[in-house]
Amino acid sequence: MKTILVIESSPRGQNSISRRLTEEIVNRLLTKYPNSKITVRDLTKNPFPHLTDDHINAFYTPDNIQSKEQKRLLQLSNEATDELLKTDIIVIGSPMWNWSIPSVLKAWIDHITRVGKTFSYNTEGIRGLVNDKQVYIAVSRGGFYSHDPINSSDFQEPYLKAVLGFLGIKSIQFFYAEGLGSSSNIDEVITKSRKEIDKII
Repeated sequence: MKTILVIESSPRGQNSISRRLTEEIVNRLLTKYPNSKITVRDLTKNPFPHLTDDHINAFYTPDNIQSKEQKRLLQLSNEATDELLKTDIIVIGSPMWNWSIPSVLKAWIDHITRVGKTFSYNTEGIRGLVNDKQVYIAVSRGGFYSHDPINSSDFQEPYLKAVLGFLGIKSIQFFYAEGLGSSSNIDEVITKSRKEIDKII
């Protein structure tokens, strides 16, 4: 049995292509790992707050001297980091918005990127603490950003690779639904993505 954490960041509900892909990924994982425990965080229904100065000060205050207000501010972040560390597989749904990721996904990332919890400093530099995780990322895009000449405008995939790698995650697999802005057959795009999911997972 595996523990699977699903992170949804599209507000479009049933009209969301990234959500259709995360569903395909989870279904494939359940076929491979029956009876797995699934936790879903829908960041559009329960968003994480953008970080304030008070949040950041609380992040860097040792647990034993945190005030009651700091503990309150850190509650959601602590839950998210503990959840991340305990899970085996992470499935992230991310539409491309303005060449990057939705702000709700960025806010979640800001809350899980925690010194002493998900990364640490030592004499050799920075070390990620989120190890031995498999991450699958479902990406939906209006254009074909995996190809020239517009791939230089893709700040979505490089950012997600960089931040997850910073946390120590090495196994990251992307699945794409691209060209949605010009496609007249969305189901055909989904079918192509589904075949790639079935081949890799």
